[in-house]
Amino acid sequence: MTVELGLLAASVMLGIAHIIVVSHLQSWQRGYRWTASSREQNVAPLTGIAGRAERALKNYLETFPFFAAAILVVSETNAHNWLTLWGAHLYLWGRIAYSALYLADFPLARSLVWNIPTIGILMNVAGLFGS
Repeated sequence: MTVELGLLAASVMLGIAHIIVVSHLQSWQRGYRWTASSREQNVAPLTGIAGRAERALKNYLETFPFFAAAILVVSETNAHNWLTLWGAHLYLWGRIAYSALYLADFPLARSLVWNIPTIGILMNVAGLFGS
C-alpha cells in the first residue's frame, strides 16, 4: 500500500471518529431517549462543544470526497511524487488540527488552519501533472 492510500485510510478513521464524537455529544445534550427515537420531532440546534463538533464534522464531510477522489486518481495513475505524499500528509494532519481548534473554540486559528488540508488536496491534484 502506498503512503497516500495509508493516509486515505487514516482519514476514513478520522471521519468515523468524528461521527462517534458527535453522536455522543449529541446524545449527552439531547438525551439518549432522543438518540433512540425516530428523531422526527424538531429540536433546537446543538450548542457549545456539541454544536462545534457537529459543524466540524459537516466541514469534514464537505472536503473528504475531494481528498478521496484525488488520492484514488493518484493511485490509479501511479502518479506518486513529493506533491502527492506531502499533500496527503497536509490533508490528514491539517484536518486533525482544524477539528481540535474548532472544538477548543479558536475561530481565527481554525479558519487559517482550514487552508492546510485544502492545499493538501490541491497538491494531490497538481501531483497528477508531474512534480
